[in-house]
Parts: sequence; C-alpha cells; structure tokens
Amino acid sequence: MDVQIHPSWKKILKEEFQKEYFQQLATFLKSEKAVGKSIFPPGPLIFNAFNLTPFENVAVVILGQDPYHGIGQAHGLSFSVPSGIKPPPSLVNIFKELQQDIGISLNRENGNLSKWADQGVLLLNAALTVRNGEPFSHAKYGWAEFTDAVIQKISEKKEGIVFILWGKFAQQKEILIDEGKHYILKAAHPSPFSADKGFFGCKHFSKTNEYLVKKGKSPIDWNNL
Repeated sequence: MDVQIHPSWKKILKEEFQKEYFQQLATFLKSEKAVGKSIFPPGPLIFNAFNLTPFENVAVVILGQDPYHGIGQAHGLSFSVPSGIKPPPSLVNIFKELQQDIGISLNRENGNLSKWADQGVLLLNAALTVRNGEPFSHAKYGWAEFTDAVIQKISEKKEGIVFILWGKFAQQKEILIDEGKHYILKAAHPSPFSADKGFFGCKHFSKTNEYLVKKGKSPIDWNNL
C-alpha cells in the first residue's frame, strides 16, 4: 500500500508499517478493491488527519470510532465532512455544544474541520477506512492496532496533549495515555442517542483552551466560518 502520510508521522510510525498486521491490512484493502468494494475515504485521504496535522504540531487529539460510511462524507478526519456536505447529526451536536460553551457564531452548514487540523487538532478515527454503507466493516482488520500505536506514540513522545474522548469506545483508549503527562477529557458521545446524557454541557472546548494557555501553548480557534 502506497502510504501517503506526512514525513514526521512516517518516521514515528516506521516500525508499525513494517509489522505483519499492517502488511495484512494492506493486503485486505487491496482485496476489497479487487472485488469491487467501495471504500471510504478515497485512498489519498485515508491518512488525511496525519497529513494536515504533522506529529510536531499535535496539541489536541479528538478520537472518533469509524469513518462516515455514506457517499462523499468521509475525508479522513474524525467527525468532519468535506465542504458542501451536510453535517451529520453528531457534528451538529458538536457545533451546538461549541456555540454554547465558547459563545461564538458558527456556520452549521460547514462541517469541514480542516481548520482545526491545521491548528494541531489530530482528528483521529480508530479505524481509518470503511465499506460503503457498512459501518465498522474494516474495524477488525488491523486498524485498531495501528491507531492504538499512534495514541501510545503521542503519549510517550509528547507532553501536555489534550485527549478528548467522547463515548465509551473512545474512553476505552484511556489506558494507552499517560495521564500524568497529559490532560484527558471524557464525556458522552455527541450522537443524538447520547448527547443529552453528558455531552451537552461538558465544556470541552473551553477547558481545552484553558489548559493549552496554562501550558504556554496557543489556544485553538474553534470557529469554522
């Protein structure tokens, strides 16, 4: 698999790319394509989060579970959709909480979070690919091992990172993070099924910026206008 990924990450993750599980994952993806399966996001965007947020720039990690499985939605950033695509319900709820927390006016028709990624917010899904219309269809083929390694590398090699874990799945990754070195924020998932159970009112956006400023780092401009 021709891995299109920022050189900083290629260096950090070199050993992972050489491991047997990743080679098997690459073979699996090729076999999916060979039998005509539609895979999201498109190949050049599978590692989009890593390309937009080089390792040295990472200040915040927002962990998602699986890419969107609808046509045109996934572009390699957790919770984000390309410009011109209607924001899905979870992202709409993220915008609601953000507006209530920070008090800024958002364009709720723009679900492209690339601006966040450019500022150091690693928008990481636990699985980086999915079959068209089949959620979690690629989750058990090696991606979890790869993205667990990503989280561990960030935890080991950096300090003062904000890890934002929404929902039970993301919170299971807490064991990979050294909480003595980093700031972990946990809340319910922003999905309409759970947002009222602890996501709304979590104030993770303001808490993130307060922590970054305290650490002498630049706060994130969460606006998407």
